[in-house]
Amino acid sequence: MPAVTVDNLLTLPRLPKPDAATPERKVLAIETAPSGFEGEGFPVRRALAAIKPEYLDPFVMMDQMGEVDYAAGEPKGTPWHPHRGFETVTYMIDGVMDHLDSNGGGGSITNGDTQWMTAGGGILHKEAPPEWLVQKGGLFHGIQLWVNLPGAKKMIAPKYQDIGRSSVVLLSSDDGGALVRLIAGDVAGHVGPGSTQTPITLLHATLSPGARLALPWRKDFNALVYALSGRGSVGSDGRPFQSGQLAVFDGFGNRPGLTTAGETITITARDTLDVIVLGGEPIGEPVAHYGPFVMNTRAELVQAFEDYQAGRLGMIPAEHA
Repeated sequence: MPAVTVDNLLTLPRLPKPDAATPERKVLAIETAPSGFEGEGFPVRRALAAIKPEYLDPFVMMDQMGEVDYAAGEPKGTPWHPHRGFETVTYMIDGVMDHLDSNGGGGSITNGDTQWMTAGGGILHKEAPPEWLVQKGGLFHGIQLWVNLPGAKKMIAPKYQDIGRSSVVLLSSDDGGALVRLIAGDVAGHVGPGSTQTPITLLHATLSPGARLALPWRKDFNALVYALSGRGSVGSDGRPFQSGQLAVFDGFGNRPGLTTAGETITITARDTLDVIVLGGEPIGEPVAHYGPFVMNTRAELVQAFEDYQAGRLGMIPAEHA
């Protein structure tokens, strides 16, 4: 771990060293992610589950899938199921996952690839390891993130993006000790390949022992950092931080009374530290979430279930039924 690396970080574009006068964001809370199971029984850590929803907007949930080394016959996925009202982002750090959906999207993602599915008004999909991996076993590790859509976009047409690892923007920290893989959004003028309906930034960084990563961060975005593995500290006050924990930074976008002057997120590694960093512009609308649907009202949830039962969210392609 992880699959996407470079031989020499010093050959990459470097993030700017923040000016000493640039205010850093403070850490509001650090919570440990509870463990559970998803789909047909693969282990996950629910990275956002212990955090107040108002701190997460526009994100709904994020699961760390694995890291697990499956024996032959053990790899598991999810059966066909519906979604409406948000986007799913599946980032494979190690291993292989096949995606199929009722809109014709799909393919294999592996070792640093990302699939970005806009469920919009409705879609059916499944994610599962390929049959050869089920028979052979192997390493499986990734994340799945749910990004909310504003009410005006909840019923847009479904869309699928295949973001190969070769298209991810690679950057180095200003001290040359951290590798940043920018999947979506803008960091210091560098733009990731992911096309987002809701303005967000998503990246995966690996910090060498003793390295410090200072990320310029939009003042109208919230900021969350999740430790995939390793130990270190976060924020202007150097709060201890380790594998399986999520740090919530102060400032929650452009909501009245919840703004911040902090323009930089800082992360320091004690030993090798892998983190997911994400933030977005809060939508600020009511959220009605139940199972595979994320809407604004209970009535919209009821309608989503009725539409699914009536087959209006798509049909499983005949060749995969």
